[in-house]
Amino acid sequence: MSGMQALQGKIIVVTGAGAGIGLGIARACVQAGATVLGVSLLAEEVRAVLDVGAEFLQADVGDPVAISRLAAVVKQQFGGLDGLVNNAGVTIEKPFLEMPLDELDLLWRVNQRSVFLVSQMLVPLLRKPGSIVNIGSNHARATLAGYEMYAGTKGAIVSMTRAMAWSLGPLGIRVNALCPGLTRTEKIAALEAGNAQLADHFRQAHATGIYNTVDEIGALAAFLLSDAGQALSGSEIVADQGMSSRLGAF
Repeated sequence: MSGMQALQGKIIVVTGAGAGIGLGIARACVQAGATVLGVSLLAEEVRAVLDVGAEFLQADVGDPVAISRLAAVVKQQFGGLDGLVNNAGVTIEKPFLEMPLDELDLLWRVNQRSVFLVSQMLVPLLRKPGSIVNIGSNHARATLAGYEMYAGTKGAIVSMTRAMAWSLGPLGIRVNALCPGLTRTEKIAALEAGNAQLADHFRQAHATGIYNTVDEIGALAAFLLSDAGQALSGSEIVADQGMSSRLGAF
C-alpha cells in the first residue's frame, strides 16, 4: 500500500480538529485515505473541518455526557473506528504565583482528563489492530517559567500514554504520544505577521532553522495511526526540529 493511502478504509476520530494542529491531522488522515470525524467545541469551526474532507461533530471533550454522545454517533454512523487522535487542548501561560484555580482546572479538564475520557469511551469501539495518538508537547521535557500547569498536563499525557500502552496492548491497540514543539498554527502566523524580528527569533530557536507546519505534524500522526507505525507503542515522539535538545542556559 502506498504511503498516500496508508489509512485507506480506516475510520479515524480527531479531537480539537477545527484549527491548528488538529486540522492538520484531520487533513493528513483524509489525504491518506481515511474517513475522519473531526470533533470541536466550536460550532463555527465546522467549515474548516468540512473543507479538508472530514466530517464534523460539535462536542466538549471534557464533558462525559458529550463524549458518550460521540461514542454513540461513532457506533451508529460507522459501526466502530480504527484510530483515535486525542488532540484537543488549551495553552495558558501565566506567572506561577498568579495562576488562578479556575484556569488550572481548565488546563486539567481539557488537556489531561479529556484524553482519559475520550479513550475510555471509544476504546470499546476500536477495531483491532487499533491505534491511539495522544498529542503532548515538548513542554513535557523542556519548558519555561509561566508554563508550570500547561507543562504539567502535557507531561501527564506522556506518562498516561506509557501506561495506556500496557493496558490496551493486550486488546490489540497501540498508544503513542506525539509531542510537537512550536508549530505554525493560525495563532503563531498572526503573531509573526509584520514582525520579522519575532519570526527570526523563532527560527533561531530550532536546530534546523525552521519549525513545524501543521501538515508536518499531521503526517507524523497519520504514520503513527497506520500499519507502518506497527513497531511503536508506549513511545514519546518529540517533533520540535531540535528545539528541546539544546542546552540553552549553558
